[in-house]
Amino acid sequence: MHYSPVAMHIPDGFLSILVSILFWIVSVIVIAMAIKNINKNLSEKQIPLMGILAAAIFAGQMLNFSVTGGTSGHLLGAALATILLGPWPAVIVMTAVVSTQAIIFQDGGMLALGANLFNMAVLGVFVSYAIYRLIQRSASGKSWGLFTGSAVSSWASIFIASLSAALMLALSGTSPANIAVPAMAAIHALIGVGEAIITVGAISFLFAARKDLFQETATTPSNNRPIIIGGAIITIALAILSPLASSHPDGLEWVAEQNGFLALAQESLYQVVPDYVMPGITNEGLATILAGIIGSVLVFFAAFFTARSRKQRKIS
Repeated sequence: MHYSPVAMHIPDGFLSILVSILFWIVSVIVIAMAIKNINKNLSEKQIPLMGILAAAIFAGQMLNFSVTGGTSGHLLGAALATILLGPWPAVIVMTAVVSTQAIIFQDGGMLALGANLFNMAVLGVFVSYAIYRLIQRSASGKSWGLFTGSAVSSWASIFIASLSAALMLALSGTSPANIAVPAMAAIHALIGVGEAIITVGAISFLFAARKDLFQETATTPSNNRPIIIGGAIITIALAILSPLASSHPDGLEWVAEQNGFLALAQESLYQVVPDYVMPGITNEGLATILAGIIGSVLVFFAAFFTARSRKQRKIS
């Protein structure tokens, strides 16, 4: 029986070297801007939230859910991070998640990491932010704007990121745009519905428990211990459930298989914890759970200490 989640991100081999380098440059520039921005504007109450949200998103991404046609989708989390933190901290959170997935778990190629960061940590975040803010302004502060904005922005983050990936494939000569774009759009329009449901559910829970997280004018940090404890419990629960992830191919893998370029995917030059299965453990379900917990801890510290170090540098 297959227990581990399927690979989710663009592997090496799908994109040309030129396209890969181009999006590495763009992503590094935006991430540098994000680091500079949080140095100036990050509030104390956002620092632990960044860490625990990164951990929960990592664990949540391991739970692929089945989609019609024998495919699967997974949480992206860019909209959730953006709504709770704002765009620049969300870029750091998503960068911690996507980079850890590539470097430690061989999910997505190292050469293609710049493209994956662009789609998920840059485009996913700023598409979410633009749509969410537009709906919030239209709602004039009414609560329906929060929930409608969460649903629409999270769906759009998946859909637009998939179109971006399709155009990258076309620019690389991997699959023509008239094939890749409609194929990626169709399956990710459905996956986006799952993203919207998960995001609205998470926002609803947090809104009921901590309305102050959504108050832009709040200046006094609240007690963040409940967030850390509650987020840790949710993260561990998601990691424990990760062996139940759908074994169906994700949207990109399904499109690659259907259109004959799946064989272009290249294996990683090294392996640390490939396929989210801890090596040396014979029980694959347990190995997947441990991988999820370790990965969540790694992304927590990556996001938390990035934020903490920048804040301390500002103070000093």
